[in-house]
Amino acid sequence: MITELLADLDAESRDLDALVAGADLTLPTPAEGWTIGHQIGHLMWTDKAAILAITNPEAFQAQPLTGDIVDRTAAEAAVLPDLLSLWRNGRAALREHLAAASGKIVWFGPPMSPASMATARLMETWAHGQDVADALGVVREPTARIRHVCHLGVRTMGFAFLLNGLAAPEAAVRVELTGPGGESWTWGPEGAGNRVSGPALDFAWLVTQRRNRKELAIEAVGPVAEEWVPIAQAFAGPPGGGR
Repeated sequence: MITELLADLDAESRDLDALVAGADLTLPTPAEGWTIGHQIGHLMWTDKAAILAITNPEAFQAQPLTGDIVDRTAAEAAVLPDLLSLWRNGRAALREHLAAASGKIVWFGPPMSPASMATARLMETWAHGQDVADALGVVREPTARIRHVCHLGVRTMGFAFLLNGLAAPEAAVRVELTGPGGESWTWGPEGAGNRVSGPALDFAWLVTQRRNRKELAIEAVGPVAEEWVPIAQAFAGPPGGGR
């Protein structure tokens, strides 16, 4: 499974690489205060942090995590003259570390398996790639790789509730999504009273907070589903402001 995940992560990274190659890295993106360089810089920094978490978890846990660490590190990386090379080299190194890793990996959120870490890196690459595409005015064709993004969005439901100061729900939620090729992707028991449904692309945008909820064809039925959809997030860290 990890081999397939890493192949998809590599493909997602190459697609983003094709977007930024030759692009103006100072171009603003929809994320307030972030340029394309900030987006790539954040991915580069996070890959580096993941390598540290795998190779030296004690050092990873000992690093000071100030409130502005995400914005600060992105800004520092955005001005590096060799940013794209650093990002390319870092993601290649992380791929090798993930392929050889075993056991749980400490992280900013809950510890993760190597497969979950690979899924999280794909999700971030796809999400920040969306910011870059929006900045460049490019409409990306969705691929089956967004299933990983959707899967992480479903798996982090309880985490999203806790991040928003709410108790993790005990009731199950059935998620039914339609993939880019018309395929059906489902999670949760078929007879669940709480249901979320819609296009997989819209759900991926929802859980990465890359589109406003009102723009998405996502239907929520049941109290837990209705409460989850507005706060859904597939990423670690505090709740985002959304689009």
